[in-house]
Amino acid sequence: MDRRSRNFTETLLSVENISLSFGGVKALTDISFDIRKGEIRAIIGPNGAGKSSMLNCINGFYHPQQGAITYKGVRRPQMRPHEAAEQGIARTFQNIALFRGMSTLDNIMTGRNLRMKTGLFWQALRVGRAEREEIEHRKVAERIIDFLEIQHVRKVPVGQLPYGLQKRVELGRALAAEPELLLLDEPMAGMNLEEKQDMCRFVLDVNDEFGTTICLIEHDMGVVMDISDRVVVLDYGKKIGDGPPDQVKNSQAVIDAYLGVSH
Repeated sequence: MDRRSRNFTETLLSVENISLSFGGVKALTDISFDIRKGEIRAIIGPNGAGKSSMLNCINGFYHPQQGAITYKGVRRPQMRPHEAAEQGIARTFQNIALFRGMSTLDNIMTGRNLRMKTGLFWQALRVGRAEREEIEHRKVAERIIDFLEIQHVRKVPVGQLPYGLQKRVELGRALAAEPELLLLDEPMAGMNLEEKQDMCRFVLDVNDEFGTTICLIEHDMGVVMDISDRVVVLDYGKKIGDGPPDQVKNSQAVIDAYLGVSH
């Protein structure tokens, strides 16, 4: 089935009139949009538009002064990051946030922490139930390593890996949490063309094979138009566009924002 022929009707998360300020600086002003279950939803806009601030509100790093976010039918004015993770929201970051001295496998295993039931004491001893649990979680991590085609670096400290592979490991760590909603903050930033093509393929495969709903920030308009089902456009903290890629890219307000006319 062609991706663009798919219909997404069930709302997984809705952003309702969110406003966020830091002192006298308005980062977001009265932003509303939704993310539907199963889709790839893009947030785009020029530098300083408020894109990362919006993701930080969704997963609880920032708490907006106005508005609320409804996730899986529950309306919440605030959520802590650990609560978001427990409820199925995973996140990657604009700047890679991995444990550089740990191997690829160990970094991905950290994404399983919320699903581990045994305490730290028994995990340290690695006996009985704790050992059986670690084996099961390691199987999940190994499947993700195979899926992302990083078997050859599974034991390599991530600090020694090229940038593109580090971004792939970070995606793997997020996938290890088995999220319902995956937030990707510029997953292809700083990549060369081949690395971008690989990451695009993995994002599409995560969506298609795992059924994971994805919300991503990306500056490469070609990437956004190719892989997104719907796009919301921010400029100076305000929403100036929202809809299918073809509709958004032909919007005069969006064109002006990217060309600098409205600035």
